Amino acid sequence: MSTTSPIILILGAGPRIGTSVAKAFAAKGYKVALASRKASEVNNTADEIHIQSDLADPSTVAHVFSQVKASLGIPSVVVYNGSAVTANPPNDPLALQLAAFNKDFNINTVSAFVAAQQAAAGFAQLPDSAAKTFIYTGNIMNTAIIPPLLDLGVGKAATAHIIQSAAAAYKDRGYKFYYGDQRKADGAAVYSAIDGDAHAKLYLELAEGKTQGPWQQTFVSGTGYKDFSTA
Repeated sequence: MSTTSPIILILGAGPRIGTSVAKAFAAKGYKVALASRKASEVNNTADEIHIQSDLADPSTVAHVFSQVKASLGIPSVVVYNGSAVTANPPNDPLALQLAAFNKDFNINTVSAFVAAQQAAAGFAQLPDSAAKTFIYTGNIMNTAIIPPLLDLGVGKAATAHIIQSAAAAYKDRGYKFYYGDQRKADGAAVYSAIDGDAHAKLYLELAEGKTQGPWQQTFVSGTGYKDFSTA
């Protein structure tokens, strides 16, 4: 189904970041596709669709993209907001059960990789004027260790590498890849103090940007992007 409105797909569309991002892009004229485990099609409208998807199963990701294309069109912005963690004993990270490690890695990295693949394939079919932006919601754990959260750190670090690689490889084609990482003003982790509106503001700016910026988008609520790499 063709449309003149741009489309955003949010995978892992939760009540904080996902909801805020959806509202911000809808206000800019985007049609919105929201994929989550609890999504219900009864909430679908002409401008917003809900797709049930479990990111623990990477094979479902391509189906989500197919549904979005059939219902709305090809998304020019894809936000991957899925995240999972199973806590381990702080002094015994290798005690984590393999089943939990694999499930969380699928959500944090494997499904994100498939989503990036699908996004890039779609970007190739869009006009030059399209945003062609993929954003992964990360955190400080690609650069810092939090002892009881081994599998989350592994997933974030692995996907950060994917994003960094894609940002370099595809920038000449006009595709943009970003790793969003909210921090406190001093560069410390925000932990659970996540600001959905701050994410939405940054993600909209990244989508509206014409060229690839720094792939790792560390940002502070109320300030925006801030480079902590030399701090």
